[in-house]
Amino acid sequence: MKETKGKSIREAWILCLIIGLVMINFPFIHIFNTDHLIFNIPELVLYFLIGWPLSIFVIWLFVHNMGADSADSNTQPKDGRVP
Repeated sequence: MKETKGKSIREAWILCLIIGLVMINFPFIHIFNTDHLIFNIPELVLYFLIGWPLSIFVIWLFVHNMGADSADSNTQPKDGRVP
């Protein structure tokens, strides 16, 4: 069970890395690199100002939920009996 859970956590981290790399790479940067202004701020700047904290928040949620899952698994007895 631990190997499967550890493997899925590792795959989730790799997925987060790939999504983050795609978000700061050419296609997305090119989409937001325009002359349009939103509240007198260029779209590319807003993309970074909103996207960066949003990605940090998603990673925080992931780590927070991962910690809650490990705390729940530590409360069960090692022999598998339910209290």
